[in-house]
Amino acid sequence: MRVVIAEDSTLLREGLIRLLSVADIEVVEAVDNAEDLLRAVEQHAPDLALVDVRMPPSFTDEGIRAALVVRSTWPDVALLILSQYVEERYATDLLSGTTKAVGYLLKDRVADVEDFIVALRRVAAGGTALDPEVVAQLLIRRSGDPLEALTPRERDVLELMAEGRSNGGIAEALVVSESAVAKHVNAIFTKLDMSQTESPHRRVVAVLQFLAASKGARS
Repeated sequence: MRVVIAEDSTLLREGLIRLLSVADIEVVEAVDNAEDLLRAVEQHAPDLALVDVRMPPSFTDEGIRAALVVRSTWPDVALLILSQYVEERYATDLLSGTTKAVGYLLKDRVADVEDFIVALRRVAAGGTALDPEVVAQLLIRRSGDPLEALTPRERDVLELMAEGRSNGGIAEALVVSESAVAKHVNAIFTKLDMSQTESPHRRVVAVLQFLAASKGARS
């Protein structure tokens, strides 16, 4: 796997390079600003871009705006966004358009090296990885929101689905049987009035449906 890193913190950037190297993941270039990110992606055509939300010069949304350019210009490049805090608007902008090869994690998750590498590989393979805290912030209760019909346990299952976990993984995390998880998943799709047609990324469509609705409500 070939990766481009865009992170303005020298300490974190160098740490990520070493971490990925130990995992036999090639970092073809590491940069500290959005402009160089776009150049590096064009030059190297990496499998994945690992991008910080806030970068120079204003340290507001340069990283996520560059990630959106990558998504539209080089759609085959997977994106894994790292953020210090839950940035709901930025997560919505990134996630409301597609369910393929995209992730949004808080930087604290890097400390759990094994889980971080698993998430990175999942995104590079075309899957989705959403930080539980990001999902929790995005599942805001709003009047008329179909998510309000979900039980607390169904919300737990939905959050784990959004992380890209299988039924087995969800069952292990919640300490329940896989058959119980399957029932919760079916109930979620029913309550959200979603098509039962299978697709490779259907398990996160429920979350993305909410993100699209949230984006529309703010516009």
